[in-house]
Amino acid sequence: MMNRHLRKVVVATAAITAGLLMTACQNGTDDGSSGKSGTGTAAVAENASDSANAKGVSGSFKGGKVTRLAPGKYIVSVPGKDDQQFLVADDTEVYGAGTICGEAGARVDAPCTLDQLEAATEKGAVNADVEMENGVATLVTERRAAPQDSGSGAGSGSSGPGSGSGSSSGSGETVVEGINQGEGVDGTWFGNVSYLAPGKYTVSDVKGVEQQFFVSEETEIRGHGDICGDADAGEGGTECTEAELEAAAKKGFSAEVVISNGIATTIRDDH
Repeated sequence: MMNRHLRKVVVATAAITAGLLMTACQNGTDDGSSGKSGTGTAAVAENASDSANAKGVSGSFKGGKVTRLAPGKYIVSVPGKDDQQFLVADDTEVYGAGTICGEAGARVDAPCTLDQLEAATEKGAVNADVEMENGVATLVTERRAAPQDSGSGAGSGSSGPGSGSGSSSGSGETVVEGINQGEGVDGTWFGNVSYLAPGKYTVSDVKGVEQQFFVSEETEIRGHGDICGDADAGEGGTECTEAELEAAAKKGFSAEVVISNGIATTIRDDH
């Protein structure tokens, strides 16, 4: 009887001890998960999921400064407006002009990673425009310093087809150095068209050398099945939208591109 009683006590004690250990392990896991750092996929996905469950702010915030608040969380400050917090997600597009990434003297903005955005904003506020949907940034575009700060000269006006691209010193959108001064390239290219960034593309020549160019509201886009339409559309082809051009260029297609002052006047896919 005594041995049976002792065995029951030992078994009960072991069960209680195991329960306490399991509780401690669970608490430790919770604490560790809440202290994650960095902009890893898990953190970004969690931030995006949290935002999806709430009704975040949507809109354009131009002429502001972007500052890092926490991993995957930022704030954009626009003069005359309240500061707006936002998150980034895996599909947030980020483009740099020398601070986030890329080179300040480059003719087009460079696509950046979320890690590069975090690293840049950890050093200080970055001049950037933010497109936001439901509290999550869909596009973060670094503004070029020279057109923004000069106040005259290159940003004073536009000429030729460049006026349709929105490349003005005030907005900082789709800015190419020299275009407003009439220094963009001119000519006709036959080759593969590829997507670089919103409104920005390249066309390669027979030697594989790529020429960058912009599109504007005046750019004539005609398709014979690659951009839009079909091969039976006739010589004139089908009039395509810029959204159809962007979708096709992300896959790649061959076309004739006529460029004036760095901006495409006509784009016609091969047929």
